[in-house]
Amino acid sequence: MVFLNKTLLTEGASIPAPLFVTWYQCVVTAAIVAALGEMGKRAEKGTFFAQFPPFEYQLPVAQKVLPLSVVFVAMIALNNLCLQYVEVTFYQIARGLTTVFNVVLSYLFLGETTSAKALACCAMIIAGFYIGVENEVHFTLIGTIFGVASSLFVCLNALYTKKINQVVDGNQWKLSLYNNLNATFLFPPVIILAGEHKVLLTHMDYLFSPAYWSMMTITGLFGFLIGILTVFQITLTSPLTHNISGTAKATLQTLLALLIYRNPVTWKGGMGIMFVLLGSAFYTAVRNAEMNAKNSAK
Repeated sequence: MVFLNKTLLTEGASIPAPLFVTWYQCVVTAAIVAALGEMGKRAEKGTFFAQFPPFEYQLPVAQKVLPLSVVFVAMIALNNLCLQYVEVTFYQIARGLTTVFNVVLSYLFLGETTSAKALACCAMIIAGFYIGVENEVHFTLIGTIFGVASSLFVCLNALYTKKINQVVDGNQWKLSLYNNLNATFLFPPVIILAGEHKVLLTHMDYLFSPAYWSMMTITGLFGFLIGILTVFQITLTSPLTHNISGTAKATLQTLLALLIYRNPVTWKGGMGIMFVLLGSAFYTAVRNAEMNAKNSAK
């Protein structure tokens, strides 16, 4: 999905309109969840499709979900804005501070403290971020700012999701439906304020291209599938397994970016990427060991 989004946001290959692209992906996700809800009405109890709730959009519920939707819109918009300006090889660096923000926000909002070992892992991530930024060949300040802001909103999204989840009775599919439907209404004013409607008018040929809309729809489908697979993986294995596979995914993604785009990377830049990835992996392992020890003590 990252590679498809990068293509969709590249001038000359598509329309460089990250907010419009993100809006359409929300539309596709909402449409898929709504369609699955209709299938769930007819599904037998206990089957795969039975887990999807019937389509609904009640204004009082939508208003309660709205704060989460605002954070969600900021998160995914900043993510694609970052991807528009930075190379895919630098993408993991630009968005590498998610774990650090998680520690800071957990302390500020929940009062949770972090062990010395976990803080050492965060220090490794920060060091990797600094080394990567200092040695990125095609460094862009705006892309890095978008990446850091995206990391912050990823953490805020997780906190708000826990808070808002009770509004939809803990049903993640109902939350996804309300969240994405709210996003489809929130994005158009932002697109206009950002001036992307002018960008769309200068690329009208793409708007009449079946190939363009096919790729846009495929990225929306991938976004929905990532959501399903994430839920399944955490449910069937553990959050640790999910985070470790995420680190492996990020490593593979960086290597593929080197092969596909052939972006020049200095050895120090490569070291920065590895520091961020390893720091994130070590942090996950440390936190998992601490949680297991805490549960065993009960």
